[in-house]
Amino acid sequence: MFLGQYTYTLDGKGRLTIPARFREEFTGAAVVTRGLDHCLTIYPLTVWEEIAQKVNALPITDPRGRALRRIFFADAMNATLDRQGRVLLPDRLREYAGVDLNAEVVIVGLDRFLELWSPQRWEEANARQMELMDEDPALWENLQI
Repeated sequence: MFLGQYTYTLDGKGRLTIPARFREEFTGAAVVTRGLDHCLTIYPLTVWEEIAQKVNALPITDPRGRALRRIFFADAMNATLDRQGRVLLPDRLREYAGVDLNAEVVIVGLDRFLELWSPQRWEEANARQMELMDEDPALWENLQI
């Protein structure tokens, strides 16, 4: 289970150290891809396979299904953690997320997967989400929490 927020620094080669408490979830392999909000998402392979199966079940005749496939699969890459628990983030994914070499990255645990954010984008996105909750508390009611 991935919970919490952590700030780490991307090294000069584009490698990010995954928090030690999360590494066990990535034994074997992981998948890194674009997130939906200009962040990156790291999925354990078992979670990726489950979500990929659902995406692949969408009809290819539906333009939204094709678009989701492209978003989900086009920039996805298999990743393995090295002995120091680092994962390499390719240039195109770092550019998408606005993350520079030798810069800080916010790692956000979202139960079954991780998101990687530039600190500025995370702060902005988090502020927007809090505003939404303040403006419409019925969102919680709809979830029956």
